[in-house]
Amino acid sequence: MSVDKAILIVDDEAIILLALRQELRAELGPGYRYEIASNADEALGLFDELAADGIEIVLVISDWLMPGMKGDEFLTLAKSRHPRIRTIMVSGQTDEDQLNALRASGALDAFMRKPWASSRLAAECRRLLEEPAP
Repeated sequence: MSVDKAILIVDDEAIILLALRQELRAELGPGYRYEIASNADEALGLFDELAADGIEIVLVISDWLMPGMKGDEFLTLAKSRHPRIRTIMVSGQTDEDQLNALRASGALDAFMRKPWASSRLAAECRRLLEEPAP
């Protein structure tokens, strides 16, 4: 079975990347590719790499505090380049003003604090993946 949709997970902590990928694969099943990136630059490169293979990233789950580009900047850039993409931020550290600005700009669809509840994250992913993109 060929999978043409991907979920991209971006976090600078390898254990978080692996845990999220495993949880999402178990909850959402084989209908998606589950890609991981350890920083925003790597994640942005994956958009082009996957598109060249005919695969669309439909959901991005990102941390906020990462070296280089922070999650709010990354999600804003990703959303400006790919307006139909859905976004979730999962973070233990955030700036409330920046989080509110990100929501107001339309670049953030959902937010969860670390440690996340797996069932709640899966439910948010399903909701966003089933809703038509704005």
